[in-house]
Amino acid sequence: MSDLLWADVAYFFDPDLMGALPDVRVPDASVEDWQALLGLVAERGWKYQYSEGEIVLPVPPAQTVFSRPADAECPELRVWPSTDVLAIFRFHAAEEIDFDVDLRELQGQERLDVFCRFLRDIGRRLDKPVLMDPEGDYGHPVLGFDVEADRVVLLAEPPVM
Repeated sequence: MSDLLWADVAYFFDPDLMGALPDVRVPDASVEDWQALLGLVAERGWKYQYSEGEIVLPVPPAQTVFSRPADAECPELRVWPSTDVLAIFRFHAAEEIDFDVDLRELQGQERLDVFCRFLRDIGRRLDKPVLMDPEGDYGHPVLGFDVEADRVVLLAEPPVM
């Protein structure tokens, strides 16, 4: 069963309206949450690639990533929860897990279901909400994993057309 129906949320996945790269985040995170995320990626068997600048490296422990010099290149972790869906995590700060997805890859019910499963897996592992804000509109989530409901829910209403 789908958390969300494409017909109900297609507006929020329109790259022209929401921006192609919405901000997806887990607020109030910690180094331990980042480490749990790294464990989840490995456990699920999702394809991934960790890099610092142009250099691809094995994934270090989260503590190592966050103890790098302040002027070091920001590491990123590319995760493919399915062949056609990519999430790019950037290790900006331990206090918030943030990543980008490309809305052009998330069109239709099947891809929406992949995305919802991905958010749900992360939210369940961390026992925290996972929120999606339109690109450039930080702090105004339109949907996300709700810990209490244990599913992805709409957090905003699309405008009446």
